Formats: sequence, structure tokens, C-alpha cells
Amino acid sequence: MISFSNIKGFVFDLDGVITDTARFHTQAWRQVARKVGVTWTPELAEKLKGISRMASLDLILQAGGKQNDYTEAQKEALAAEKNANYLKLVDTLTPADILPGMAPFLISVHRQGYRMAIASASKNAPRVLHNLGISAYFPNIVDPSTLSKGKPDPEIFLKGAAEIGLRPEACIGVEDAAAGVQAIKAAGETAVGIGDAHILHEADMVFPSTKQLTLNNIMLRMGGRLSFKLRPRTAE
Repeated sequence: MISFSNIKGFVFDLDGVITDTARFHTQAWRQVARKVGVTWTPELAEKLKGISRMASLDLILQAGGKQNDYTEAQKEALAAEKNANYLKLVDTLTPADILPGMAPFLISVHRQGYRMAIASASKNAPRVLHNLGISAYFPNIVDPSTLSKGKPDPEIFLKGAAEIGLRPEACIGVEDAAAGVQAIKAAGETAVGIGDAHILHEADMVFPSTKQLTLNNIMLRMGGRLSFKLRPRTAE
């Protein structure tokens, strides 16, 4: 792990790191499952995490033995309906929905001059950030439509570093999923995990929740000292 003094930017996942919209995906997909007559189960909900919209729909249909009951056009319509329902829920987000500790962390990162980017597979990331009131911190968002591979491939975190004009080794990636941590490490960035240390064991450091995520805590894990005086970064 490199020295904290060499870090100049942060690349963030969005869901589970800055806010929690997973519950909205679950609600919207459950509505689709009800519409097509498929029983919703916790196991099905778990399978849908982190995969594309159409792949999620296919899993729902397969769960009910209905994979051959719909044309591609009908599937597209169901997926569009799910997204519309999801966006209605997203539009209920307010700054109060930022995860505990993340608002002060983003403020401190911004004030100290670190560059920040969002590396999320969600096409709705700009809308989520706007509703949370933190768009100004993230002028740099990786466009998911430009990606050819998903996590754990490092592509999204490499593009995140490129968005803010930094080499990967000068960046810290922040994730709550094992595949995301693997992507950060494969990109050559320092990986900060949020959640279960056993699940995120490949991360360079893991914090149980966003409440513990501070610049001082990261610095301490990277061999710094609590008395270290943070200074604004100058552009390269």
C-alpha cells in the first residue's frame, strides 16, 4: 500500500457507499414480478444484485418458468416500466438520505483539494446525486454506456481515475461490494471497503460502516499519524 501523502483523488461507488437505493430496485422489481405472476423471494432478490436490467428481468422470468412467455419487445417494455417505477422512488431522495458520516467526509475531501469521481454502473447516478444535493462535488462521473465490462473488471475504476486526470496509484477507491473491491485492486488503486471485513477481505482497509470513514482514519490505516496536518492538494 502506498503512502497516504501520495493520494490525490477518490473514486466512489454510489449505492451502498454514498446512499442506499438498493431498496428502490427491490421495490421496483417486486412490482414487475407481481405483474408477471412470479413469486418474490429473498433468494431471488439476492440474485438480482449488481447485474443489468435485462439480466435481472430474465432471472425473474426464469424463477417463474416464464422465460419463453414474452417477446423481446415485451421484455423491453417490462424493463422500461421497472426503471420508471425506480426513478419515481429515486425522486423521493433528499440530502437526509446520504449515508451516516458521508456528508462530512465529502466536505472534508473537497476542502482538502482531493479530486473526486463516481464509478457506478447506474445510468441514473447524476439524478441520484442531484436529489441528494451533492452534484457539485462530482463533475466527473463515469458514463456506464462507455463500459465494455462490469465489475470485478477494473475498467470502471480506471476510467474513474482518468476522469479526474490521475494515475490509478494516486487514487483511493471506495466500495461496499466484493466485486467492486476486486475491481479497485485490479485497477491498481488503494481499496477502501465499507461493510463486512470477511466479505471485503481483499480491500486494503475495511470500515464497518460509513460512520467510520474519515480522512484521519484512512491516513492512520496507511501508516500516517492522527496529528498529521492535512493540506490542500495542488493540481498536477
